[in-house]
Formats: sequence, C-alpha cells, structure tokens
Amino acid sequence: MTDAYAAAGVDTVRADLGVGALVEVLRGIDPGRVPLAIPLAGHFASVLRIAPGLGIALATDSVGSKVIVAEQAGRFDTIGIDCVAMNVNDLICVGAEPLALLDYVAVERAEEEQLRELALGLRAGAELAGVEIPGGEVCQLPEVIRGHPSPRGFDLVGSAFGTVALERIVDGSECRPGDALIGLPSSGVHANGVTLARRALLQAGGLSLDAAPDELGGRTVADELLRPTTIYVRAILELLRSGTPVHGLAHITGGGLLNLLRIGAGIGYEICEPLSPAPVFELIARLGEVSAAEMWEVFNMGCGFCAIVPPDCAAAAVELLGRHHPGTAVVGRLTDHAGRLSVPALALEGDRSGLRLAP
Repeated sequence: MTDAYAAAGVDTVRADLGVGALVEVLRGIDPGRVPLAIPLAGHFASVLRIAPGLGIALATDSVGSKVIVAEQAGRFDTIGIDCVAMNVNDLICVGAEPLALLDYVAVERAEEEQLRELALGLRAGAELAGVEIPGGEVCQLPEVIRGHPSPRGFDLVGSAFGTVALERIVDGSECRPGDALIGLPSSGVHANGVTLARRALLQAGGLSLDAAPDELGGRTVADELLRPTTIYVRAILELLRSGTPVHGLAHITGGGLLNLLRIGAGIGYEICEPLSPAPVFELIARLGEVSAAEMWEVFNMGCGFCAIVPPDCAAAAVELLGRHHPGTAVVGRLTDHAGRLSVPALALEGDRSGLRLAP
C-alpha cells in the first residue's frame, strides 16, 4: 500500500478488495444465451464476439480528480482530451481500432460556456484519436456534484468502442522472456495520481495553481497538471499494421509500471533504461516527501505507454513509434521471473502488491 497516496485519501488496497468483490458478482451474470465476452482477465479493454472473426472492443474511464484542478483553475478546454485519451489508449491495448466514444457529463449547474469548453477538448481529443462522438449525456446533479468552487462542479466520463479481428487480439499470450519492452514518453502526470500530486504540490508544498516554480521552466502548476494526456492511437495502429509482431501493449495509468504485470503469464519485467521523468515528478516527490518506490507505483514517471515486441524487431518498432512520439526507446526486457517487476537503476522491485527497495 502506498503511504502518501493513502494519506491523500486513495487507499489502493481497499480499492483492490472492492473491485474484487464487484467483479466476483458480475462474473456470475447469466445473459440467457451463450456469453459473447472473450476472456481477457485483467486486461485494459473488453472484447465481445459479434460476428465470425470479428470482435467489438469496449473501454470506459473518467478523468478522475483532474476535474478539481480544472474547476479551481477555471479552465475546461483541454480536459476533454484526457477523457478521450484514457479510453482510446486502453482500447488499443487489445489491438482494436477505436471508432467512437460516448461522453457522460455530470454538472452541478449547466453553464453554456463551461460545456462549450468541455466540448472543445472532447473534439480535439476525438480528432487526435480518429474517432467520432455520435452522442452522449449531460446531467444536472446539484445534490450529487459540488464544485471546487461551486457551482463549477462537474464529472467527465467516456466509453470507447472499436473493432478487432479475433485472430489479431493482442492479449499478451505471445510474450516471452527476452522480448523487448519499448516505452513511449508521456506528456506529464496525465490523468492519474492527481490526488497525490495535488496534495504534494498544493497542500504539503504550499504552492498555488498560479505558482511557477523554477523546476517547471516558466509553466504554472495549473499548466502542468492540466497538460493533456498523450493519445497513442495513431502510432500503435501503424505499428499493428506494419507487420511487426506485437506481443503486448500496456497503457501506463494509475499503478505506474505495475500495469505491465497485467500483461502475459509466467513472465516478469526488468526496466533497464527508464525514460526521463518530467520535472513535475521530481517536484511532487520533494514537496510531498514521496518515496521513489511510491512515485513509480503511482505515476507513469515519463512513460505513458509500452509495446512489447521480439528483440530483433525492437529497432524498427522504435523508429516507427518515434516518428509519432519522439523519445520512444527500449526501456527494458521481459524476464522469466513470473509476476515480478524490477528497476535495477533505482534498486526497486515488486509485484502486483507494490514496489519496494530491492534486498
């Protein structure tokens, strides 16, 4: 369990137990027909068999407590990009091509300008991902939503849909020890761990959203926390269509690089040359007194997405992905230490329960 994150109000151990209870009940649904879902335990998106050889992929996610930063800063024109990104980046992890997204916007009070700005971000994200937004829902919930400050309160959730050929689902089953792990750089915090980031920067660090500490190179705290999540769709689709064998794909969200342990069976991961974290992460660690292990367990730490390919395909894959996302590089390899993640450069190792100093 991550101490600083729990102190900020996010108990990951309790959350895991809660999710387990939820999944246990939902697994027992009897639809009255042969189930359509293809087993992809622990994966980033779900796939339903809808026709011979064809599946529809589904993913849903929100932008989390990043909405509070938007409310406090009074800036709503980019967070829609995060909503699209959190969904389509999950969808492509099964090898699917995202086609559409539905948005759900809950507001404390319907304000024309706020909703227009939210729509601007959604449109920008949709165009970056190459998807449509054919519909959605807006609800006024003044008794449920309270803003920071009121009445700016809102929540933003999306559900993405795409298609995938069933024989081309990327499920991690082809992962082998020795495979290359390629990291694609993030734009910063993205939309995960923002509760801890806010606690470290605004509470423990005493900064305001308008503050521009030297570490941020002239950008304000609000600028940094509202920097949109990177959308990796076009790069990953090009990789999938290139003929390169893609053994696994992982969106690095809450849980940091521990997300890799959701991919493959009987394998582990060694991060040999991590991508360089953005300066905001160093600031969060210092002001919030967050340990290195917890930083790597909560945040993406500079790596927003990973692709797993055979070692002899790594150079070509890095070149292709790097055209879309400069700074892409081989960051590690797969090992035969099942269920284990290690970062030798930082003397860290762990499993799904968390990271810690290596003995």
